[in-house]
Amino acid sequence: MKALLQCLLVLILLAAPARAETWIAPEEVTSLDNAILIDARGAKDYAAGHIPGAINVPWQSVADMNGRPGDPGWGVLLPPERLGPALGALGISHDSHVVVYSASPGGWGEDGRIAWSLRVAGLRNVKILDGGIEAWQATGGELSDEVVRLEPVEFDISGYDPTLSASKEEVAASLKSARIVDSRTPEEYAGAQKLGEARGGHLPGAVNIPWTSVFDGKGRLLDKGVLAAKMKEAGISPDDEIIAYCTAGIRSAHLVLALREAGFARARNYDASFHEWAGDPQLPLE
Repeated sequence: MKALLQCLLVLILLAAPARAETWIAPEEVTSLDNAILIDARGAKDYAAGHIPGAINVPWQSVADMNGRPGDPGWGVLLPPERLGPALGALGISHDSHVVVYSASPGGWGEDGRIAWSLRVAGLRNVKILDGGIEAWQATGGELSDEVVRLEPVEFDISGYDPTLSASKEEVAASLKSARIVDSRTPEEYAGAQKLGEARGGHLPGAVNIPWTSVFDGKGRLLDKGVLAAKMKEAGISPDDEIIAYCTAGIRSAHLVLALREAGFARARNYDASFHEWAGDPQLPLE
């Protein structure tokens, strides 16, 4: 009888939808202890109304914004020696349960970029609000216009994880060995220059998987099984090395976390992305 019950339990677990590890439902947020809410939208949107208690952390606040789009290294995540103090100044520590949100599906994936940045910094208790601020409001959540700032703390950067990111040199060396994923729109993939790109097109051999394709119409992450099936259809397997890019590493950061959620553990984000690649005339495009 015991063996029969164990078999039934296994069958039930296999039949149940896979539970997200990084994405969290709005109704679960309030149950977290020592939670820090991060609004990853711009300052104007934050001022217009945000989840009560949330601090405002646009992706640019933890990125190197020296120079202009297309310059080498523009928009990349701060190096460890600068990232640690930047996060500590925001009041974030390894004891924090961080929940990041932005607009979904109408945003640019800023929540994914911030969550990815925190993961690179070594933080493990990082969640993304499934469905964004719209989902919060849809479940009756209120908004506030009170500006929130936390007391600075020391942030230990010793757990910095470079395996989540890829540099231009690494991408160039991996064009023939890795699966390159373009997370932009089909129009951008085909050559449209909508955001000041120096050139149009896509990286050689890249497959186009728009970052919004991993969500439903309300911006909720699809089930892991559905995500895995989408990747298989695109010719990508869980064993593949995957490097995703967009224009400035925002949408692609979001897609990388979704891929890792679905079991694609070798997915990385090229955060300098197409701005940097297209800005170097010596690099190939299709």
